[in-house]
Amino acid sequence: MNTSNLSVSSNMNSLVVLEHKYSANLYKQVAHPSVNSLSKRLIDILGALVGLAIAGAFAIPVFIVMQFDSPGPLFFSQVRCGFKGKTFWIRKFRSMVVDAEKLKHLVKNEAKGNIFKNEKDPRITRIGRFLRRTSLDELPQFWNVLKGDMSLVGTRPPTVDEVKYYEAHHWRRLDIKPGMTGEWQVNGRSSVKDFEEIVCMDIDYQEKWSIAYDLKLIWKTIWVVFHKSGAC
Repeated sequence: MNTSNLSVSSNMNSLVVLEHKYSANLYKQVAHPSVNSLSKRLIDILGALVGLAIAGAFAIPVFIVMQFDSPGPLFFSQVRCGFKGKTFWIRKFRSMVVDAEKLKHLVKNEAKGNIFKNEKDPRITRIGRFLRRTSLDELPQFWNVLKGDMSLVGTRPPTVDEVKYYEAHHWRRLDIKPGMTGEWQVNGRSSVKDFEEIVCMDIDYQEKWSIAYDLKLIWKTIWVVFHKSGAC
């Protein structure tokens, strides 16, 4: 990563953290118990190690097929916002054409609120549709889980552009670590297109949270993936 990218990331991090400090004062909440749970962290580490082994097994085959369909890098990288608005780099197996972000303005947003969804997004490649349908594109995020940026279960990590338009109550979804899966992912995924509904699901997860509930959501995620239900 060059120095200009580091500078941009640093500036965005400062902006987001300052915004959240303002919002956090409105709620005056203590840390959510999931954030400091050693049991949850242990499950994250074990799950991440298994997930990274699976990601490694798929990386070379995915890269080879990708070059026939849409030549370019294996990974798509993007800055996302995590716990308390802290930014971090997320990586996925690339499912869109190269420089897809520059073409985003040409695609209609079918979602309502601070998310972007289009079921027939023309930027998605053929291999990309397969990766998304099977959730294989998400595998590299196990590295973020191992590092502690994310958890196996949590809220969807928003982009900086999305967070810029957050209202005060939206910040509550960032009072826990973002997750690879969560309430929204197992209860509709792409079929839920209203951001306010997603926020309600995220807050509902925080209120229901327990280790047992996390394990339940992990199991439901596996079921959803293998049945290809509501894939993004």
